Amino acid sequence: MLTADEKVAEIRRLYFRTTRHTIQQDLDRALGLLKSMNSEDERERATVYMEGLAQMRADWARSQKRPNSRGKRRT
Repeated sequence: MLTADEKVAEIRRLYFRTTRHTIQQDLDRALGLLKSMNSEDERERATVYMEGLAQMRADWARSQKRPNSRGKRRT
């Protein structure tokens, strides 16, 4: 069983190490850790990392859908 500090540290690690290919898996893991925290105070400490992960996912999803200058989709 992880302590609240260890859970925040793991979410932070996921934030800094995530890639376009691992973002969904990392976000799911971080969300699981967040849900397992006992208090709102504990969850607040992880908020900035959770928001960052969600923003990365949105940005990367948007960039995959946007056509490049030739009208083709990026891969």
